[in-house]
Amino acid sequence: MGLFGKLFRGPQVDMEKSDANAKRMRELFDRAVENGDQYRIIFGYTEDVGWFNYGFVHGSKTKIGNLIVGWNQSSNTIVVVPTVPDLSAAGEATYYRRSEILKAYRNKYPTDAFIIYPDRKGYIGINAYDWLDDEKLYVYVAQEEELAAFTEFFMKSFATK
Repeated sequence: MGLFGKLFRGPQVDMEKSDANAKRMRELFDRAVENGDQYRIIFGYTEDVGWFNYGFVHGSKTKIGNLIVGWNQSSNTIVVVPTVPDLSAAGEATYYRRSEILKAYRNKYPTDAFIIYPDRKGYIGINAYDWLDDEKLYVYVAQEEELAAFTEFFMKSFATK
């Protein structure tokens, strides 16, 4: 590869750290979800954009919510468990059963997100990538294979036409 190839390759995944975080995600998910071991899981996040207008100053502030997202193909269910980037805690699980949701789709713009409307009052947008190199905002985990499996499941089982 040569010296220049190594220099310009960009950041590389620390697989030891990624594997440890994947194991911790599994522990938190299994603790929050009954029969959690029957679900495959990925890391995802959601964004809440708050707009502000102070006379001459206009803008937005984005809040990031980290999620452990599990899916079970046989029950057609997605479960979302909120967490924090260092995986020190997790919240209560929210279940999205295909038979109970109003609509779902994959949004490609402005970000690649999986959108689920459980009813007419609210929705959740799940952003997921194969790896994000920002441990202050996101869980550090490589998940290329799992993300591909989740995307396939979502598009086959959840996305409405």
